[in-house]
Amino acid sequence: MVTIELEEMERQRTRKRPRLAWDVTPAEAEVGLDLCEVELGLGFRRAPGGIHERQYKARAARLPTFTKGTLVRPASPPWREDDREGHYVFNLGENLTPRYKILSKMGEGTFGRVLECWDRQTREYVAIKVVRSLRKYREAAKIEIDVLQHLAKNDRGGSCCVQIRDWFDYRNHICIVFERLGPSLFDFLRRNKYCPFPVDLVREFGRQLLESVAYMHDLRLIHTDLKPENVLLVSSEYVKLPGYKKNSSDEVNFRCLPKSSAIKLIDFGSTTFDNQDHSSIVSTRHYRAPEVILGLGWTYPCDLWSIGCILVELCSGEALFQTHENLEHLAMMERVLGPLPEHMIRKANRGAEKYFRRARLNWPEGAVSRESIRAVKKLDRLKNLVSQHVESSSASLTDLLHGLLKFEPSERLTAREALNHPFFRNPT
Repeated sequence: MVTIELEEMERQRTRKRPRLAWDVTPAEAEVGLDLCEVELGLGFRRAPGGIHERQYKARAARLPTFTKGTLVRPASPPWREDDREGHYVFNLGENLTPRYKILSKMGEGTFGRVLECWDRQTREYVAIKVVRSLRKYREAAKIEIDVLQHLAKNDRGGSCCVQIRDWFDYRNHICIVFERLGPSLFDFLRRNKYCPFPVDLVREFGRQLLESVAYMHDLRLIHTDLKPENVLLVSSEYVKLPGYKKNSSDEVNFRCLPKSSAIKLIDFGSTTFDNQDHSSIVSTRHYRAPEVILGLGWTYPCDLWSIGCILVELCSGEALFQTHENLEHLAMMERVLGPLPEHMIRKANRGAEKYFRRARLNWPEGAVSRESIRAVKKLDRLKNLVSQHVESSSASLTDLLHGLLKFEPSERLTAREALNHPFFRNPT
């Protein structure tokens, strides 16, 4: 599996404290590629000897329906010079192949850029992910295409996973065409000055998110990078409602609410099969499960931990664990959820042993700064954090979150079990 850095993307998020995605910059995986790529359904004929050739062949073997027939893509036109980071250089109004007209830039991340385009063939707006021309990103994009096609092939409707429309290789940039969607839940929160969503909306978002993850897990896929940035509203439409009055003046604040609660899960570039080799570090920091930090290995439950963190953020407006360092992160977890189980501490790998003394967390003795200690102290128990922002359904939501945020992965709710929780079945 190709691991991709997310520091650049995380810097786009405005936070009270720095928000970084990875503790260690992953190795620059330079993969040998045959520049003349031949599509085998959705597999790719690779130059022999590439670093990730074995892993890629293993993935392709699990997607047999994508290897029927041989389709040779027409050669791309001569590519123009990219910028220094390998991003595609474009101008608004120009074409991305004769079919797509570039209208605007919708977003940018470590992987590349997302462009809003007009599809002349279907006469509709689409979003095109234009991947950086560096080899490791091209490799990751091919894997993402495989996953997207696998999800689409098995979808019977209602999975809430974004739909791939097409893909092509243009001037050495892999371009993936998607349905155009609205802003991410994080973008909506930020534009709304981090005003939390009403609990009824959180319920609907949570239900759809769990349905998407349950669908993926049924296919033995683990997303590994669930976060509000990767959950998009289907529509950009919203309503503006009066909020509250400031004490110092009669000025009325407004809050925005989406007109529709429909969402789609995106970004499958880090998705992996359960029976594949797993990288040691996954998930963006704020949504990373304790077993990942402790080096205990991970599987499906890491996605459920991330969902628990997301739900807290949606109903409070702020990330639950605003941290960028492992020991502080573990201390925050204990502050909110109670002490880590001793058996997990004793099984921690050598890299995580330094966070403990005599089978207990080395906190606050091991804190790197007073600011770090204050950041942990300002947190409260989960029940109190939820009740500060949620009135109705507070008890059932707290119970659901306790099930999703169990330290022991085997005790964590599965996606199917969570969908049957009273928070979704008996809203009050």
